[in-house]
Amino acid sequence: MTRKQLIDNIKNKQSFLCVGLDPDIKKIPQHLLDCENPLFEFNRQIIDATAPYAVAYKPNLAFYESLGTEGWIAFEKTVNYLREHYPDQLIIADAKRGDIGNTSRMYAQSFFEHLGVDAVTVAPYMGEDSVTPFLGYEGKWVVLLALTSNKGSHDFQLTEDTDGTRLFEKVITTSSRWASPESMMYVVGATQGRMFEDIRRLAPDNFLLVPGVGAQGGSLEEVCRYGMTPDCGLLVNSSRGIIFASDGTDFAQRAAEEAKKLQQQMAEELKKFSV
Repeated sequence: MTRKQLIDNIKNKQSFLCVGLDPDIKKIPQHLLDCENPLFEFNRQIIDATAPYAVAYKPNLAFYESLGTEGWIAFEKTVNYLREHYPDQLIIADAKRGDIGNTSRMYAQSFFEHLGVDAVTVAPYMGEDSVTPFLGYEGKWVVLLALTSNKGSHDFQLTEDTDGTRLFEKVITTSSRWASPESMMYVVGATQGRMFEDIRRLAPDNFLLVPGVGAQGGSLEEVCRYGMTPDCGLLVNSSRGIIFASDGTDFAQRAAEEAKKLQQQMAEELKKFSV
């Protein structure tokens, strides 16, 4: 999916919602456990219910890998289902990969050639040769970890160099030389507030994938105030607040209701910025 296609989809749907598909087997509705593949059935119903309000889906690999072969089957079936039934949706594999060049090439081949996702989250700690193998695919995206929403992010990401440059700033400045905003996004947690201003000074045109709205306490209005661009430039992810809105037989309906609420709020924010 190209940047233009993503922007057009955001404008058409008046939404920049990314739904996180994090199907914890211990939290999904009990009646689904009798299905052949409970995780996939859960995802399928969530997708069908929320697709009118979303422009992207982000399966977190940990929730699939933890179940071994059955989990990987569920992940592949989910990606294939989205590809077949909702080709306008951006699919982000939240895998947080990043290793030496040859290993990264294998990861890139796995996600982009075999699985066919549109984007993959990548950790920048090992530097350029661990990231660039993911950048050789036309129409595919690297979503680089920059400033995350977890408490421990302050342990390293905010540490300062001798000239006062914080580590997350160096990550953005350096990585911006590896790829253009046509293929590079950054992860910035919604809980970081006004730091979005600092991010935007360094990455004025890149899309930002923003987790942490809702269950983690991030404010959608604040994210938009400091992070939105004329092309929107945001994909705001919500996982638990949507997919676990109910643990009963009405889980998909409740997920749709929560997704719609967020989409309506997003439409209001897009109007403010004339997107």
